[in-house]
Amino acid sequence: MSRTNESGSGGLRLGVFLDAAGHYASAWRHPAAPTERFFRLEYYKHLAQTAERGKLDMVFFSDRYGIPDRYGDSFHATVKSLHSARLDPFTLIAALAGATERIGLAATVSTSFSEPFHVARQFASLDLLSGGRAAWNVVTSTSDNEARNFGGDRIPDHELRYERAREFLEVANGLWDSWEEDAFVFDKRAGLYAEADKVHYLHHRGRHFDVRGPLDVPRSPQGRPVLVQAGSSNTGRDFAAGAAEVVFTAQPSLEGARAFYADMKARAAAYGRSPDAIKVMPGMMPIVAATEAEAKETEALLAEFADPVAGLAILSDQINYDLSVHPLDGPVPELSEATGMQSRLQLVAKLMQSDSLTLRQLGRFYGGSRMHRKVVGTPVQIADFMEEWYKREACDGFNIMPPYLPDGLETFIDGVVPELQNRGLFRTEYEGATLREHLGLPRPVFQARS
Repeated sequence: MSRTNESGSGGLRLGVFLDAAGHYASAWRHPAAPTERFFRLEYYKHLAQTAERGKLDMVFFSDRYGIPDRYGDSFHATVKSLHSARLDPFTLIAALAGATERIGLAATVSTSFSEPFHVARQFASLDLLSGGRAAWNVVTSTSDNEARNFGGDRIPDHELRYERAREFLEVANGLWDSWEEDAFVFDKRAGLYAEADKVHYLHHRGRHFDVRGPLDVPRSPQGRPVLVQAGSSNTGRDFAAGAAEVVFTAQPSLEGARAFYADMKARAAAYGRSPDAIKVMPGMMPIVAATEAEAKETEALLAEFADPVAGLAILSDQINYDLSVHPLDGPVPELSEATGMQSRLQLVAKLMQSDSLTLRQLGRFYGGSRMHRKVVGTPVQIADFMEEWYKREACDGFNIMPPYLPDGLETFIDGVVPELQNRGLFRTEYEGATLREHLGLPRPVFQARS
């Protein structure tokens, strides 16, 4: 695989994972946090334009269909963290399409409580309106509190959620191929708008969906939106290897990241795909300052504000298990009954093998990084870390998780990005117009499904 940065075909891939305050659970308490702007469009325009100024590949917004109130089955713990409230991410990236020109726009939509026609239509429309910059993070919901907002009591089991997701994506891909590239004629004299035999019905009948089609949105500039996946369980990896083009993952160690990277590339090859057709981008939380001492001071300030219950509320929601039934100063319990994010369960279990933490200590730790890699230091030190992981084939790039906003993003863009550019590891200008071009991904070939 090429590890160069020639004509946009190589080099680091960099996205930024945006939240209102930042990813440290205490970020909203930082003195510079603009709490009065957290739900205003102008704030997100500034963040997206800052990322675009740094020539990043994409901005990304995650989603969950409900407040994370699994801890204590109440809202009391959740309000300690801003994760209790968020804007709808698809609405947000649609608004940002008009405020940006080149950067990719990625959002999470769950396959567990959505319908394929609706989601395919939304992303195809956004891809057209943005000039080919849309990306869909395909996920399955993981918490019972989400099911309770859609008429259920519990989420389906892990394997059934992925079974539905596979069929969901099969339908969406088929709908995106409803219109051939040259279907439109626009012959005013003959009165011919489009050639009927170049518009295709889907006629999908499966276990979970019955969809006739065709989609009423024509083929988009990218052929279809870029597909992102973030599951790191065995089932999630297999799903990503067969369908995803970008993989987000939490990998706290170099050894674990290298093993994950090699596994994903091998699985992609087993599906008959080029290893370059899937970009692995682990999350990274950079705490950047002019000196290492200043960076550590910032980290200490964020840690001082951190409430362990806020971290436990986030973790309880993600693993779908109420940790409040255990004493805060007691040992971390066995989590065999948890049914949520399997990859997070595995990482927590691995952490407990090396560190004997109380539940309170785990809450503080988890609220600080959510098991993603945290790197504290100067722009040179951060760039050294990124270069090592990239050159040792632990990643194709990173999903940057600013610890607090907007300053945490600005220090990265103004300090770390120029350092990466000086090393020839990252672009100095966008070479293409679409997100696929930024990422070095091919445009999918039209495939009639009927």
